[in-house]
Amino acid sequence: MHTRDLSHAIESDMPVFPGDPDVSVEPHATVDADGYRVSAVELGSHTGTHVDAPSHTEADGRAIDAVDVDRFAFDAVLADCTGMDPREAIERDALPATDADLLVVRTGWDEHWGEPTYLDHPFLAPDAAAFCVDQGYDVAVDALNVDPTPTDGGSDEAAEDEPAGFQAHHALLGANQLIFENLTDLSGLPDRFEVLAFPLALRAGDGSPVRVVARYE
Repeated sequence: MHTRDLSHAIESDMPVFPGDPDVSVEPHATVDADGYRVSAVELGSHTGTHVDAPSHTEADGRAIDAVDVDRFAFDAVLADCTGMDPREAIERDALPATDADLLVVRTGWDEHWGEPTYLDHPFLAPDAAAFCVDQGYDVAVDALNVDPTPTDGGSDEAAEDEPAGFQAHHALLGANQLIFENLTDLSGLPDRFEVLAFPLALRAGDGSPVRVVARYE
């Protein structure tokens, strides 16, 4: 059995969604001064590789600590959506119909982590998000967002054609499906595999950083 970490490390000044809290991981106590180590960590609930709870965008949506823990162990199917242009929509016909419960969408955009181009990722078209709801898929992506991310990096033409707001978020979270964003290292995974992605038990949390781990033969 192979095990692979699909998560970005949490560190100071790492990329975040525009306007989200900056991340800081700094020494609070040290072995030399105190005889032990403790770090002071400041971050947002959607830092790095994370899960969106329905309450992230839905007024009456469930918080992350209200989701049963067994929900975070998945039979996953991989959709290879690499080779797409910046800010290109992922359409329904690019996604497989299976009996899996997590759709992992590989765009290859994790290669741009830490670069301005990371904000210009492909995104789920509204019909693709609706298809995921119909399939009962939770959705994971190796990009910052399942919707277009506001940025000056995309072309004016692309911006005019993009769905406004958080349509994919509303479709998925409004149907009580979960969204995992900022995965990495999806290259070479099989078409089907197991995923474990447990969040922090944040009381009434709208999301949480997660350690996403793939297991496969």
